Amino acid sequence: MPEPSILTALMGVIAERRDRPPEGRSYVVSLLQGGVPAIGAKINEEAAEVVAAAAEPGDEGRAHLVHEVADLVFHTLVLLGHQHITWAEVEAELARRFGISGITEKEARPQKGGATRPPSGA
Repeated sequence: MPEPSILTALMGVIAERRDRPPEGRSYVVSLLQGGVPAIGAKINEEAAEVVAAAAEPGDEGRAHLVHEVADLVFHTLVLLGHQHITWAEVEAELARRFGISGITEKEARPQKGGATRPPSGA
């Protein structure tokens, strides 16, 4: 059986921390206890750092961007874990969208109130 991806492995650790918090200090547990406001604040912070790092030139900028994207992904995984959403659910949604134009996919989404948007040009 293949090894789980690092994202799946991280989700397992996050779920373990959520369901059976260890004794002592845990960064993940502190975020989970803070709920959506605490986790969301970290995601917003990390997203801003991703954008700032993307503007940095050269190899150092590239390495910084990779570091910040990893932070953003990690904190997003914590939010998913908090909400009891698995990485497999996210992968399934990405697979569903694969090969569909972003414009087409967005137009097919329900509008507020439940109606779908009319196709472009209609």
